Amino acid sequence: MSDENKKPGRKLTQARREANARYNSKFVEVKVRMTPEHRTEVQEHAASMDESATQFINRAINETIERDRQNKKEQ
Repeated sequence: MSDENKKPGRKLTQARREANARYNSKFVEVKVRMTPEHRTEVQEHAASMDESATQFINRAINETIERDRQNKKEQ
């Protein structure tokens, strides 16, 4: 959530911080470099598909892996 969308004066409780930490510990971050224009294109496309950019990127990766596996089997 961006800073401008956060409610002013609302602080996270200790329990919420711990829950967030437990959730985030299940994932790793992968850094991808792209131009600002490409990032905008990715974000706009994801939004047009009712997805977050992360959901779209993960879907694109999963579909590409599956397609590559199918192509490899066919060879």
